[in-house]
Order: sequence, then structure tokens, then C-alpha cells
Amino acid sequence: MLPPLALYIHVPWCIQKCPYCDFNSHALKHDIPEQAYINRLLDDLRADLDGVQRRPLQSIFIGGGTPSLLSADAIARLLSEIERLIPFTADCEITLEANPGTFEVERFAGYVRAGVTRLSIGVQSLAAEQLQRLGRIHNPEQAQLAAQHAAKLGLNSFNLDLMHGLPEQTVAAAMADLDGIIALNPPHISWYQLTIEPNTAFASRPPQLPDDDILWDIQQQGHDKLIAAGYHHYEVSAYAKPGHQSKHNRNYWEFGDYLGIGCGAHSKITTLTEHGLTIQRCEKIKHPQGYLDLTRALRYRSWTVATDELPFEFFMNYLRLFEAIPKQLFNQRTGLELRVAELALAPAKAKQLVIDTPEYWHTSELGRRYLNSILDSMVDT
Repeated sequence: MLPPLALYIHVPWCIQKCPYCDFNSHALKHDIPEQAYINRLLDDLRADLDGVQRRPLQSIFIGGGTPSLLSADAIARLLSEIERLIPFTADCEITLEANPGTFEVERFAGYVRAGVTRLSIGVQSLAAEQLQRLGRIHNPEQAQLAAQHAAKLGLNSFNLDLMHGLPEQTVAAAMADLDGIIALNPPHISWYQLTIEPNTAFASRPPQLPDDDILWDIQQQGHDKLIAAGYHHYEVSAYAKPGHQSKHNRNYWEFGDYLGIGCGAHSKITTLTEHGLTIQRCEKIKHPQGYLDLTRALRYRSWTVATDELPFEFFMNYLRLFEAIPKQLFNQRTGLELRVAELALAPAKAKQLVIDTPEYWHTSELGRRYLNSILDSMVDT
């Protein structure tokens, strides 16, 4: 049986590039070529329709960049044309990433009319000084208003992104930020630590980040605060109220399939053949100028995932979810026998990082703290 199918759509433009961002995003220098880009996205999808294999879309995620720079009419046209090509499930989750600036917030209602069922709003901090350090172009008041506005739109859900471990951030300051987000009562919170990524402005001019003891206290106190507020910690950096886990993100972590269209988007597609199961990955052209060039193929590169890489890929994704891993799912998603997984996990089990039961694997409390050690041990086997 093939995995569920999702669609990722990448919009590469931002007002300005944030110093911590290593995503494929480009500062906007002119007006967005909105219609030309929508046309190209649809060309991209048509070229990938063989990967659908009669499956409906269970989720769509429009990310970036800043997708909320696109007009509501453009999003409506895009979603309408996609549904002509691939049917949606009745409960298809359609998420659009948005910034909390006034310009974008005025478009929220239009996005809902266009078919968006979930917004993911990049707040990042409620402290004005930190927002300035992070290169964000909104202020705390705009972030709060955006969340309040999203709550009134009749969306199925919405998410607020919040970072911690910010430059010179104290535990008290991080908890104040988190208290402010919780007070807005979003159904979903993505709460994650700032890391310095290569090829970013922060990598070339690193800010002074909190030391490890402070980071640990932030994580522990913040986790307790979120749990007390009724959120379930279901993924490494995701907390949700009951019924509001991200269907799209869960599909990634459960090693589901997804088509990726847009600049630099990635796809993972499973095919069942008479010889067994194969997994194909591909990446699209990264730069907008190349992507919009009608004389160029949109696919930058593609490859088949080697059989011996599948256990690592499966666990690299599923271990992000803080729940038991069904052994049957490993076989279904990789086509490999369970003994292959047992061999890969043996070093982690020996270190008591993973617990093995007849039907499931799950990380121990120690394993949750050292997820990278589990993956590292798999590479060494």
C-alpha cells in the first residue's frame, strides 16, 4: 500500500532576508511576478503527476519565503487549478505561512475564502529588541493582532512560531515570550531553539547566544509551562491542543510521500513495482530567475534512495515524533524486513536509548534527550 500524499509549494520571496535563515528565500527587489510564478507552479505540478498514482492530497503546505506576499486571488487560482489536477480529501489541510505585518494580516480573510484552512504565523518573539536582532519587520503589537485576527476567521487551526535561545536571552525573558504566546491561545505552537546555520548572516557574524545550562533551563521550564497550558508535545519542536496536530508535518515524520513544487522544493515519491518498493527523491531549480525561465527544465536533480539508506531515512524522520513507532509501518514505508531495522537500532538499544516491544519501538526518556546519538549509532553500524 502506498503512503498518503501531500503537496509542498515553495514561494521564495521575502521583504528582506533574516540573518538566521538558511531557507531558499530571496529578498524582494521588484514586484512579485505573481501570475508567471503561478503558471510555472502549475507546469511543475503537471510534470510530476505520474507520482500521484491515484492518491488524493491529504494536505498542502504553502511555505517560503513569505507566501503571504501573494494575493488572495493568486492563492485562490492556485488551489483551484491544483484541485483540477489532483483531488483533495474531504478534510484536506491547507496551510499557508504568513508574517504578522499589517500588509499580510489584511489578506488573511481572503486566504480563507481561497480555501486555506490553517495559517502558520511567524511571530518568533514578542520582545521588540529581539525582533530587531532577528531581522523581523513586524513589532510585538502586530504579532498579537495577527494571532487575534486569525482566531476569528473560522480556520480549522492556526500555528504561532516562537524561537528561544535568542541572543543574550535569559530564562525569564524566554518564559515571558512563551507566556505571551500561550495567552493568545493558539491551537498549535512551534517552539524551537535558534541555531546558527552555515551560509547565513549569523554564521559570518555570530551573536552571543545563551550557554548550555541556560538553554536547558529554558527547554525544561518552557516544556512544563506548555504542558500545564494544555498542549501536547507530539514532535521535537511542536506542541498542539487536542485535535490540532499538523497533518502535513506528521506526513513528513511518518515517512509519507509528498510532491514539491516551486523554487528548490523537494519531493519524495514511493513506487510499487514487481521488484518491490522504490523511493525517488527530486529537487527543483532553486533560483527564481532559473525557475521562471521557460526554456529550462524545472527538475534540478533526482535520485533513487539506496536500500541501505532507507532505515536511517525512516528513523531520522519518525524519531521526531514523541510516540511509539509501529514496526509494521517500517515495513510498509521502506519495503524492508524488520530484521534490518533491528540491526540498525541495536547500538541504541544497547545504550538504553530505544525500547523494543513486540509491536513497537519507542525512545526512552534518555533517548528523547539524545536523538542525534540514536541516528549517529545507526550510521556507525
